[in-house]
Amino acid sequence: MKELLNNINKSKAIKIGVTFLIIIAVVLGAMLYQKNKESRLASENEYNMCFYELVDYVENVKTYLAKSLISTTPEHGAETLTHVWREANLAQSYLTRLPIESQELENTEKFLNQVSDYSYSLSRKNIYNESLSQDDLKNLKELYTYSVELQNTLNQLSEDLYNGRITWKDLTNDGEVLFAQQVSNISKDSFSNLEENFHEYSGLIYDGAFSEHMTSGTKKGLTGDEIDEETAKQKAQEFIGNDKIKELSSLGLSENADIAGYDFSITTNDDENINISISKKGGHVIFMNHNRNVETEIISQDEANNIGKEFLKNKGFPNMKETYYLNQQGIVTINYAYEQNGVVIYPDLIKVKVALDNGEILGIETTGYLNCHEQRNISNVKISKEDAKKILNKDLEIKSEGLAIIPTEWKTEVLCYEFKGTVDDTEFLVYINAENGKEEDILVIINTPNGTLTM
Repeated sequence: MKELLNNINKSKAIKIGVTFLIIIAVVLGAMLYQKNKESRLASENEYNMCFYELVDYVENVKTYLAKSLISTTPEHGAETLTHVWREANLAQSYLTRLPIESQELENTEKFLNQVSDYSYSLSRKNIYNESLSQDDLKNLKELYTYSVELQNTLNQLSEDLYNGRITWKDLTNDGEVLFAQQVSNISKDSFSNLEENFHEYSGLIYDGAFSEHMTSGTKKGLTGDEIDEETAKQKAQEFIGNDKIKELSSLGLSENADIAGYDFSITTNDDENINISISKKGGHVIFMNHNRNVETEIISQDEANNIGKEFLKNKGFPNMKETYYLNQQGIVTINYAYEQNGVVIYPDLIKVKVALDNGEILGIETTGYLNCHEQRNISNVKISKEDAKKILNKDLEIKSEGLAIIPTEWKTEVLCYEFKGTVDDTEFLVYINAENGKEEDILVIINTPNGTLTM
């Protein structure tokens, strides 16, 4: 009997031990699975970041190549080609960090490497005031054509990844073939002529729309005396309208911002939220943002432009001209630049958000205007418009022309002739200095279903 009990106890102990081991195995398995899942998720996030950086840099390569094709001065050409060199290098760097290896993808890496090297060598020619030859321009055009096709392919892959039609797991296994096939379908013809002319540079060693507002210490448009929080509160209420406000809360003074201002949070009678900032100096509206959903689009773009312009006029910003816009989820954000005697002053920029369901103003941002606005001297035009046209690329088909003041990277301003035109179905803005005839800047106009932007 005692022996039987011992056997039973041993059996129970074994079962308990086995059960315990099974539990440990399950827990360890779950922990290992979770760890692998977290590791895989981290890798996928890293791959996504690298891929979308690649897409952005390839787009920049395409844009700067387009600019290089119509640049007519060595100085501006050197600057543009240096940008191509840098962006191609960065694109190549992110391409190599993707978990894909294939013979076909070597062509993409080769393309980026050749763009980088070739643009650098041409920029050196420009720096030494040597104009590009017809062969140089032909090669650049072939590279531009290839960059357009490469960008289209990457955009399609981006859409497939976003919608889940392709995963990084697919691409690192059998799906690698699919990726390679899509990229290899891009025409390789552009390499042949380039390689024939590239040997002469092989001995060199290689080292490797004005919506960005100017800021200044003087804040030329920030007029008036300093105000206290209570006065700022009253100005916020006046701007929004007392009849619309259910509750107003102070968020304090933002002293370290580009323009010091009092911030307020407003709840409307419809329980919607509005944020607004009033400058400490002068009591100007720095920004206002009203968050609400827009379900339908009834207002046309022209109507929205006029609504925004009339709104600005009523708020003390006359003579504003609409420039570029972006439509997102039924809300159009329009850039308005100040216009003085027919001259567009791009640094004096204000952004306005208009709801396309009823034309309500949902936002305003005045940083550029408050930093830069003043009356300019626009009498220093020393070359004629016809002489400025002679500097343009001969293939540019001009659609519009006029005078404009644009900001420079050195936080100064320059008066230019602004020419809008097309070359091979690509739209450009070319700026020729009205005082010395220098080619100051070239912008590529990007027309999308959601708006018109510049790069």
